[in-house]
Amino acid sequence: MDNKDWNGVRVLVTGAGGFIGGHLTERLAGLGADVRAMVRYSSSGLWGWLEESPCRGQIKVFAGDLQDRDSVKQAMRDCEVVFHLGALIAIPYSYTAPVSYVRVNVEGTLNVLQAARELGVRRLVHTSTSEVYGTALYAPIDEKHPLQGQSPYSASKIGADKLVESFQRSFNVPTVTVRPFNTFGPRQSARAVIPTIITQILAGRERIELGNLTPTRDMNYVANTVDAFLAAARAEKAIGQTIHFGSGREIAIGELAQLVAKLMDRRIEVVQTGERHRPDKSEVERLIADNRLALATLDWRPAVSLEEGLLQTIAWLEKNLGRYKPNQYNV
Repeated sequence: MDNKDWNGVRVLVTGAGGFIGGHLTERLAGLGADVRAMVRYSSSGLWGWLEESPCRGQIKVFAGDLQDRDSVKQAMRDCEVVFHLGALIAIPYSYTAPVSYVRVNVEGTLNVLQAARELGVRRLVHTSTSEVYGTALYAPIDEKHPLQGQSPYSASKIGADKLVESFQRSFNVPTVTVRPFNTFGPRQSARAVIPTIITQILAGRERIELGNLTPTRDMNYVANTVDAFLAAARAEKAIGQTIHFGSGREIAIGELAQLVAKLMDRRIEVVQTGERHRPDKSEVERLIADNRLALATLDWRPAVSLEEGLLQTIAWLEKNLGRYKPNQYNV
């Protein structure tokens, strides 16, 4: 299925009100897909980032809960392709509320799988995370790297990934597990490091507060990640596989902060604060993707560089700084 062939395809995106989910939902709507967006029900009736989306009129929003099997099945009914992005994702909060992560990420994924099996969906694209690898035992990290649960969040995602693998092997549910490395871009919350850095600088701070500065990350702009999701949903040889979405370039957090400051033409001092540190044995020291399988299987490679993506993110945050709290640590 080429991008032009999405016209009229019935699609469900779980987690559609979130950062990556919102971008993916809008792209699908722009390609002419018949998009159903599942967002978490709340009494306020808000839809996350879709609330003010320019594509709002082209999207059918379904408010429900991944923890409720009937809700998931109702959202998925009559859909051909399912992109499962719904999850609890903040690592620091997983230390406080691990049960919530099991219920949403593990049990919620089980509900998605059971509904996909019962309804006979054509393709289920399940979203994993590079955090399942923990600190790299070798680099770059390929899809055969051992899994290491170094936080309750990563452990919950390992559990979800293994459920997906089991349903593909046991029941022939047509699944693809995709592992985005550190996606960034407009609309990302300040629980992530790049908006944390940028918003502090935009607020006029010269001393930027971060956690550990030495870990390295593989940063990938959100438009690249969305391209990869679309490719994973259309490549026949992707079924049953786990595929990395990463740039293949690593950068230390301290170096990243200085790069952002340079692009913003600012001079900063980076200081480490204890509340922003993970527990010692939980810190992931190194993540860098081997993305050769994505190239071979999906014909995908990142189109937007780190620097270009940072400039686009800075420009968006300059216009939307009022949405953030730069002087507060966002768990």
